[in-house]
Amino acid sequence: MWHVYILQSLKSGRYYIGLTCNVQTRLHQHNAGATKSTKPYRPWILIHVESFPAKCEARKRELQLKRMKGGMGFKQLIKK
Repeated sequence: MWHVYILQSLKSGRYYIGLTCNVQTRLHQHNAGATKSTKPYRPWILIHVESFPAKCEARKRELQLKRMKGGMGFKQLIKK
């Protein structure tokens, strides 16, 4: 199973959208500073997850969310 996730920085309020097969391990990596792009904005909290049986489906959704970022659809999604 593949997961598309959205994190929010408690430090800056920024959002990060990613793809993984293990959400908890990936969140730990982000908070440990193992990801260059998210390291300066630690700590991160998980605010949304969607699961898909195939990586290609998850990747399509990840790209869709990244295109939506900042728009009303994205804002409604993260308010849920």
